[in-house]
Amino acid sequence: MTDPLSRLLETRDWLLADGATGTNLFNMGLTAGDAPELWNTDKPDNIRKLYRSAVEAGSDIFLTNTFGANASRLKLHDAQARTRELNRVGAELAREVADAAGRDVIVAGSIGPTGEIMAPMGTLTHEIAVEIFHEQAEGLKEGGVDVLWVETISAAEEYAAAAEACARAGMPWCGTMSFDTAGRTMMGVTAAQMVSLVDRLSHPPVAFGANCGVGASDLLRTVLGFVTAGAERPIIAKGNAGIPKYHDGHIHYDGTPELMAEYAVLARDAGARIIGGCCGTTPDHLAAMRKALEERPRGERPTLELIAEKMGGYSSASDGSGEAGPARERRGRRRG
Repeated sequence: MTDPLSRLLETRDWLLADGATGTNLFNMGLTAGDAPELWNTDKPDNIRKLYRSAVEAGSDIFLTNTFGANASRLKLHDAQARTRELNRVGAELAREVADAAGRDVIVAGSIGPTGEIMAPMGTLTHEIAVEIFHEQAEGLKEGGVDVLWVETISAAEEYAAAAEACARAGMPWCGTMSFDTAGRTMMGVTAAQMVSLVDRLSHPPVAFGANCGVGASDLLRTVLGFVTAGAERPIIAKGNAGIPKYHDGHIHYDGTPELMAEYAVLARDAGARIIGGCCGTTPDHLAAMRKALEERPRGERPTLELIAEKMGGYSSASDGSGEAGPARERRGRRRG
């Protein structure tokens, strides 16, 4: 049977994903250093509010509050024994909100990186990584997600382990990597290499792409890299809302709703089918993105020059492919 996300993609040219989880929970009082996932049981009304705000802003897909809910990360909070529970509850709350939406809304079970370095550079083996991801996947499946959503991955080996875990859980999945190091992921993966990786997987994702990184301009350049490499699967673009700035003890992103509306249209025209925001993206940003996607006609594929003109300069001259892109003033962007 076709999964709910694939069915929705068959009927729509684009889908709007959600925005930031951390940013919006910090706005509700989450303290730096706390595990957001513990709020699934400790403050469920806040998590319902988080989910509902994305749906009300027009999101067709929203992610569960489970990004760091794997045993490796939860161990830092002495909560590793609660991995399955926290994922299940986070998914159940999401299912409740989606089912009350009155329209088709996809619940995506967020799975972030383990936080460990894969062998041979680090100590995390493929087998252990699969076990870590599989435990989380089973909790999300039990809670009723429509699709698993692996995000912010840097290593090809970790991406492959997550794919195997999703297969073991018998679940469709999507997967994004973060291209935050001169057009590559922290572990050196390029856009073209990701396309090749996805095509080789025995359990490939429904859609793949990029999230987070160092700004919307760079992320859009990566999307163009996927297209140039011949990507045939739906592409995901989930860029940050501007540049992070430290103010009054908190990180704030300077991207306005108008800027993110421009980003959403550029992402669509560049070839992305699933478009959302990452760090700093609020419901106000999402509402502006939805409005722009609905009202502005599709245009030609944007050039690198047009992206820089509309969104600001790139953080590096290279797109990671080995060929220098247009030289731009470095904007000092960093990961949020």
